[in-house]
Amino acid sequence: MPSDTTIGILGGTGDLGSGLAKAWARAGYAVIIGSRSAEKAEAAAGEMEGKVRGAGNADAAREADVVVLAVPFASHEATLLEVREAVQGKILVDAAVPLVPPKVSTVQLPAEGSAAQIAQNLLGDGVRVVSAFHNVGAAKLHSGGRADCDVLVFGNDKEAREAVIELAGAVATRGVDGGVLANSAAAEALTSVLIGINRRYKVPGAGIRITGLDLS
Repeated sequence: MPSDTTIGILGGTGDLGSGLAKAWARAGYAVIIGSRSAEKAEAAAGEMEGKVRGAGNADAAREADVVVLAVPFASHEATLLEVREAVQGKILVDAAVPLVPPKVSTVQLPAEGSAAQIAQNLLGDGVRVVSAFHNVGAAKLHSGGRADCDVLVFGNDKEAREAVIELAGAVATRGVDGGVLANSAAAEALTSVLIGINRRYKVPGAGIRITGLDLS
C-alpha cells in the first residue's frame, strides 16, 4: 500500500492492537490508535515512536484509510455499529476472534460462521471486510521485530486482500491469500488451538507457517 496510507486501529490500546500499531509505525505508516476513551488512546500513542496519534474509535475510523478491528469479541458488534457509517467505502480488517471465556482453548464459532462474516453482515456491501491477524503473537511485535509466522488473509474482494497481504508483510513473515471471507472460520478456530498449544508447551506465541509455498 502507499507509504502515506493511514491505518486506524480500533482497540489499539490492547495487546494485539498496540503491537500492530508499533510495527506499522516502525514500517513508516501513519497510525491512529482508536479506543472507547480518546484520552486512553492519546496516552498510548504518546508512548510510541513514529507517526502515531490517538482518538476515539469513531474518529479513528473516520480519519483512517484502512481500519483494523482488534477488539475482544465481546465488544465486536458494538464497535462495528459505532463506526458503521465512518467505514463505508473503506477496507475494514477484522482481527477479532470469537473466544468464549473461560474455555478459550476450545473452538466456539458463532452461528454466522465467523466474526468476519458478522462484520460483513453488519457493515453491508459498502465496506470491503478482510479478515487477518488472528494467529499473530503480539509479544514479538512489542519487542521490536516482526512476528515469526505467516498471516492468513481472507476476503471477497481480491484487491482488498492484496492490500492487506502487503500490510501483513510489514509486521510478520508474510501474508498469504486464504481466499474468500467464509474461509476466515478456519483461522478464527485455529486461534483457540494455538492458545491451547501455548499453554501446554509453555510458549509465548505459537504461530503458523505455510510450507511448500514460494512467494519470492
